[in-house]
Amino acid sequence: MEPIILASSSPRRQEIFKQLNIPFKVMASDFEETKPDNISLQEAPEYFAAQKVRSVVRMFPANQQVGWIFGADTSIIFNNKMYGKPRDAEEAKSFLQTFSGQQHEVISGIALFNGELQYLETKTSKNLVTFKKLSEKELDWYINTGEWHGVAGGYRIQGLAQCFISKIEGSYSSIMGLPISEFYDIISEQGYDFIQ
Repeated sequence: MEPIILASSSPRRQEIFKQLNIPFKVMASDFEETKPDNISLQEAPEYFAAQKVRSVVRMFPANQQVGWIFGADTSIIFNNKMYGKPRDAEEAKSFLQTFSGQQHEVISGIALFNGELQYLETKTSKNLVTFKKLSEKELDWYINTGEWHGVAGGYRIQGLAQCFISKIEGSYSSIMGLPISEFYDIISEQGYDFIQ
């Protein structure tokens, strides 16, 4: 089975690839996540995923055959504002205070480049997450765990944040950062057969 280049250094995405027994190599993208004005917040993750893939394609010499490249991006949207990775513990806490007792959107965009066909396919997975009302003590406890580092919105659905989530509508794997159902659809459509 040909390895897929993962245009991301996300440990969660690597973990999912390992679970699926898909061989992969990591080539982190150098794309700066800046949303153009003509793209909505809901469209941004799919756009970012595609741009990450394109930036990795450009890293190869023009005459070199490129195989499969996969990119993904997850964003949290609440009250028409996008929440990315918090800069520090203070910002992470403010994000969680905002989500406390509320429902927010978690949108994951994915993109797969088929080098043989020179074709890029993209998909989006939209999900809803509802947080319980959080006390100051709960917020401080979670921030002190350090789980907020390097993740959109400052929480990990697969970690201790599960204590605070009362409802999920959509795909758990998508909220983790890689919607497996959409990923399976996209690789099947492109003829990448990993079911042996």
